[in-house]
Amino acid sequence: MKRIEIRHSTRYGFAAPVTLGAHTLLLRPREGHDLRIASSSLDISPEANVTWRRDFYDNVLAVANFADGTVTEVSFESRLEVELYEITPLDFVVDPHAVQFPIDYSKEEQTALRPFLETVYDRHDLTDEWIAPYTQMNKGTETFFVLDQMNHRINEEIVYEERDEPGVLAPETLLEIRKGSCRDMAALFVEACRRLNIAARFVSGYVHGPATEAGGASSHAWAEVYLPGAGWKGFDPTNIAVVGPDHIPVAVHRHPEKVPPVAGSFTGPNDLVPTLTVDVQIHEILEPV
Repeated sequence: MKRIEIRHSTRYGFAAPVTLGAHTLLLRPREGHDLRIASSSLDISPEANVTWRRDFYDNVLAVANFADGTVTEVSFESRLEVELYEITPLDFVVDPHAVQFPIDYSKEEQTALRPFLETVYDRHDLTDEWIAPYTQMNKGTETFFVLDQMNHRINEEIVYEERDEPGVLAPETLLEIRKGSCRDMAALFVEACRRLNIAARFVSGYVHGPATEAGGASSHAWAEVYLPGAGWKGFDPTNIAVVGPDHIPVAVHRHPEKVPPVAGSFTGPNDLVPTLTVDVQIHEILEPV
């Protein structure tokens, strides 16, 4: 088991006074057998009334409602300590009907997984061409081989770049410009899986590594696919990884654009564009020797 501290700071600045609407915060990790939250705090300025709830994906979200009045800045400071229990990413067994590609989901599985089998982007020649090699694979090819190949191929063909602006690039746009953020790469992976009849969902969260220790990091995104017998397994094309204990999931959704860490509204002068500053620090808490 290792203990991780996550500090996530989000600040919006406004050039003129604005009235704040409700803001939705997806900052609390999804607890499970491999992850436990040891402590947490959330500081918001100006002060807000915060209510917590779970959505239909079982994500834990906070809704912040602000008092009347105008402001020129709003900030959200989340601090978490989580315990991550060691898991081996490849230590799983897939049911016989899913070992080989294409997966033959049972009727019950298809019913439960339908939202994660339906695509969210329109068909496009570029996307179809990119997926074509997998549709032409020999019957009996291992499902994991297909997923692993796509994970590597996205990383090899797409140049990673940070994008501060909101939203996710459509797969055809990403394939056209050949550069994008982690969420753009994850969205392509999810869309490709669904067109190959593999249930997939988008995941937002954090990943711990040497680059996150000092701060200046950001949240992360990857994909999960449902493999009968193994459950939801994560694939991270940005890091060419099968997701393991360094990944900390916060929210899942069928649509890549529906789980930003902070989302909200404000009322102010026309054409007013806020400035956004985000800082994430993720470091391991080492026990004294």
